[in-house]
Amino acid sequence: MSTRKQAAPQRLFLDTPVTYLKGVGEYRANLLRKLNVITAGDLLYHIPHRYEDASTVAPIATLEPGMQGTVIGRVISKGVLPTRKGLRIFQAVLRDQSGLIEVSWPGQPYLDRSIQKDDVLLVSGLVRFFHGRQLQPREFINLGSEETGDMRGRVLSVYPATEGLSAKVIRGIIEQHLDTILPVVNEYLTPDVLEGAGVPGIRDALRMVHRPASLAEAMQGRSRLAFEELFFVHLLHQRAKSLARETRRGISFTNRRTLTTPLRESLPYELTGAQVRTLREIFADMCSDRRMHRLLQGDVGSGKTIVALFAALLAIENGYQAAIMVPTELLAEQHVLTMTKLLAPFGIAPVLLTGSLPAKERRRIAALLAAGEPTLVIGTHALVQQATAFAKLGFVAIDEQHRFGVEQRKALAAKGEMPDVLLMTATPIPRSLALTLYGDLDLSLIDERPPGRQPITTGMRRESARTKVFAFIEAQVAEGRQAYVVYPVIEESEKTDLKAATTMFELLSTGYFPGRHVALLHGRIPADERDDIMRRFRDGQVDVLVATTVIEVGIDVPNASVMLIEHPERFGLSQLHQLRGRVGRGAAQSFCILLGDVSPEAGERLKIFCDTEDGFEIARADLQMRGMGDLFGERQSGVPTFRVADPLRDEELSERARAAAERILASDADLTQAAHAGLRRVIGERYARSMELFRVG
Repeated sequence: MSTRKQAAPQRLFLDTPVTYLKGVGEYRANLLRKLNVITAGDLLYHIPHRYEDASTVAPIATLEPGMQGTVIGRVISKGVLPTRKGLRIFQAVLRDQSGLIEVSWPGQPYLDRSIQKDDVLLVSGLVRFFHGRQLQPREFINLGSEETGDMRGRVLSVYPATEGLSAKVIRGIIEQHLDTILPVVNEYLTPDVLEGAGVPGIRDALRMVHRPASLAEAMQGRSRLAFEELFFVHLLHQRAKSLARETRRGISFTNRRTLTTPLRESLPYELTGAQVRTLREIFADMCSDRRMHRLLQGDVGSGKTIVALFAALLAIENGYQAAIMVPTELLAEQHVLTMTKLLAPFGIAPVLLTGSLPAKERRRIAALLAAGEPTLVIGTHALVQQATAFAKLGFVAIDEQHRFGVEQRKALAAKGEMPDVLLMTATPIPRSLALTLYGDLDLSLIDERPPGRQPITTGMRRESARTKVFAFIEAQVAEGRQAYVVYPVIEESEKTDLKAATTMFELLSTGYFPGRHVALLHGRIPADERDDIMRRFRDGQVDVLVATTVIEVGIDVPNASVMLIEHPERFGLSQLHQLRGRVGRGAAQSFCILLGDVSPEAGERLKIFCDTEDGFEIARADLQMRGMGDLFGERQSGVPTFRVADPLRDEELSERARAAAERILASDADLTQAAHAGLRRVIGERYARSMELFRVG
């Protein structure tokens, strides 16, 4: 095989591999690939994730305690200092022409490996007095060995980077090639769309985000890129809905009330107004000749499962089969137990289908489903396996839908000829955001909690209160209650100073709760063992469950009255809300305790959580502070995500994008007009897979 280097192409195109760009080469191209930067076009759309405004840089000597300051200085010394409480602090001394200042990063000793002596840092943060002047960074950039004079007065783009390829190097590569790549970019949004949105053309926007003259100009460029992301998603959503109206013929059920009315009359509680409204919406869909594809949003404990059961009964009383898919075997078992009690008076016995069932039992269920008898099946991903065949599937509910892959949801929805589909999520999000994320679905919302549930007492406690907190848990256990103790990591690491589940399990078992049954649960424990531990906790054989967030979606344990979360600053507000939802499910007063010393900024964030149990309010705050990626988890195959746009922060921009998409589709539903050739091209390049899977949700 020849090892001769290929000649670089004479003309540059957006699909030119970055290997051919000057200053890149094979080594850096491999590192850029980790950032999904493979072509020149990818490099152009590798957008800064933040900016540092060096125009506000002040001489170090002018900083006073209490000020928010930005400085540029060279590292003249550095090191990691331990404290009596076990916290390790990375410190560096910076010098500019006017003087010196100490910069301190508590709890970040790993910076000692990435910040070297003689590096030039741009640092922004609060100046305080602690054995002299000290700056605590809010943001910083390592400028390497760049001359400080070259940086002053500039707005510095900070790019997503990877190990071996710093933001500084990426900034240099983009700066070097920006003027060459920009001319080959062609506009794809029409003039009326650009004018209506009030955003610049694509070339101007890309120049603004990479080489801004000011922060305001950077934000102007960003607004164009955010707008187009929102615009294309709205365009796809609305096109999918339009096609569905034309082609989505489904089962037309009849509301016979032979099962649904008796169930409602036999319930030991009244349905909430929100549940009744939601059922009307679902029943209207199911009784139409259109196939239902609806998302049901509801906070933790709002009663989504009983709504799904009513919908399943509507299918069964029409002679069809119904399936409810949940993420864990334990949750499936719990639903079967609960629904068996509710449905026993009507002669209906729900069927459990999970991967761990004996082969003989699975064959029996397969034969039952193949016979086509009206049946309610509750199971895990086993429902979507090839061996599971439904003769007459009419309704599908997918609980905690975001925990299943798009392909799994698609496979279950395809099991019947055209079953109605109800997706359910306990991640409550504002309606405007839901329209952006799930605009191709019909939306239903349960925004009330069932009556009779006691509020959960939530509070923060400092590290000094540790002994009292565990004494309180012991008192609860002595009264016959149970408790969760949650940690952010499984094992301790030199990179962090976090308490870990495995280490604390040993300490809690022998130190704080020596006479109690304490169990450990985390994601590295095999699934069958995890389920066994949760069953023992559910059955009261475990007093204190030490765990990671693997319990975030678990089962109802009405006897559990305490949720203790250590290092709460390491969790998102919505994640904390899900964890808190594990308690408060019984008649006893329940408690959620956040334990640890946190920064003032983290304390303000956690106060929001302590002050409300409203999941929508918490989700909005979480989105504003942490961004969508942290709230919704990893991107799922085929579903468009936002690299620049923030649908919550860009709510007004999203409305403009939605209106623009509506106008275009109203005049050109199939985008066949010559003026929309650019739109067709972008959809084909960026969203081909999304269009195929959009109707899955």
